[in-house]
Amino acid sequence: MMDDSRGAGVRIPPPVVFILFIFCCLGLGQIYPLDIGFPVALAYSGVVISILGLVVLLYLATLFKRVKTNIEPWKPTSSIITTGIYAYSRNPIYLAFCTIPLGLGLFFSHIWLMLSVIPACISVYYLAIRPEEAYLTEKFGDEYLAYRSRVRRWL
Repeated sequence: MMDDSRGAGVRIPPPVVFILFIFCCLGLGQIYPLDIGFPVALAYSGVVISILGLVVLLYLATLFKRVKTNIEPWKPTSSIITTGIYAYSRNPIYLAFCTIPLGLGLFFSHIWLMLSVIPACISVYYLAIRPEEAYLTEKFGDEYLAYRSRVRRWL
């Protein structure tokens, strides 16, 4: 029987991982600048992308509150959300986190900022997604396995 008082055992909050890699890549940009200017329309689309990501994050936070389950991966989960955005991606929150450095990178023509998404996603996979998937499989069994078989991890 599973202890309902524990979560997936995620020790580093995924937003912290994204922020850490954003700062690392901003530092790399100071050491090894990559001067690439994006067209104005593309640069301003970066603002839209970042805002869209923030809107999705706010929507998902309210969804978790409405369903009465914890959004924090280190806290226990009371239910699996399988509708809305979760019918297309098992990790829309992490995808939304990706939009912020991608959008800001476009806006500021900062390739390193955009590239920060790659190590952040790899790290979040090992630090959060794998433990979350193991936890959800243990806690919800066949219900989670069925969801996992029909919905992709990212997109």
